[in-house]
Amino acid sequence: MRYKNKKNMKKKFKFLSNKNGFLGIDNKFSIKEKVIVVPFGLEKTVSYGGGTKNGPKEIIKASHQVELYDEELKCEPYKKIGIKTLKPFKIDKNINKALNKMSKLNQEILNKKMFPLTFGGEHSITPGCIKPFAKKYKKLCLLHFDAHADLRDGYKGEKYSHASAIRRCLDNKNISVISFGIRNISKSEILYLKKNSNRIKIFWAKDKKKWNLNSFKKLIKNKIIYLTFDVDGFDSSIMPATGTPEPGGLFWDETLEIIKLAMKNAKIVGADINELAPIKGFNSYNFLVAKLAYKILAYKFLY
Repeated sequence: MRYKNKKNMKKKFKFLSNKNGFLGIDNKFSIKEKVIVVPFGLEKTVSYGGGTKNGPKEIIKASHQVELYDEELKCEPYKKIGIKTLKPFKIDKNINKALNKMSKLNQEILNKKMFPLTFGGEHSITPGCIKPFAKKYKKLCLLHFDAHADLRDGYKGEKYSHASAIRRCLDNKNISVISFGIRNISKSEILYLKKNSNRIKIFWAKDKKKWNLNSFKKLIKNKIIYLTFDVDGFDSSIMPATGTPEPGGLFWDETLEIIKLAMKNAKIVGADINELAPIKGFNSYNFLVAKLAYKILAYKFLY
């Protein structure tokens, strides 16, 4: 179903006020929105540390401390974007039903020709997030930041485990993936990777000093990209607030360089950020994720 006007959209979507939503924008500010932030704190298959269900709430809370002026872009990006945040809603405990809900939400957002940015929750949300994109586009490439390959066919009896997020996305034959920061992979995943090397490209964390980002630029040139960012892709020294932190990961500046290259050379159509497990009293990690989200949107709409 398509929504013909803003009034109809409001009947379908329930938004937080600007002040309570992402970035805490003044309620008096009004601009036609291009972005809908979806808080989707699904936590069903975490296998080590928990707490991802609180990720969306804490990202939004921390975003109220993010400076709205971007010194790199020399403007306040939100004024040129237009961002609305969905009110939190009940998430089904059944993971298949939850992912179907996520898929329907993104389909509705796409029908409005808007950009969905989802805050997880665990990484198992991504197969639900990308489903409408996989239907819409003949070919779709995932730009994947993570410590883990997430190529297991299942984990602890669950095919939609967070450890299987990218594998489930690749069940769609029109999807390929480019992964950055991988430094944890199982033997079974290596076998799957070898069999599907035509659809999977990994920039291994161990090879970071030798990465050729010109080759990445060529790989993504003019492609349709969906960005999925597991925060454990960051080095554990700057991001311990996640269920499975790993040393040897990405740092801030190099991460932004990769995202900027993607924005300049490909078409980014949607994104999710997942696996933040907030640690009480350590707000800097939540802030890092909130600022990452703002940077992604700024690069998307201002580059």
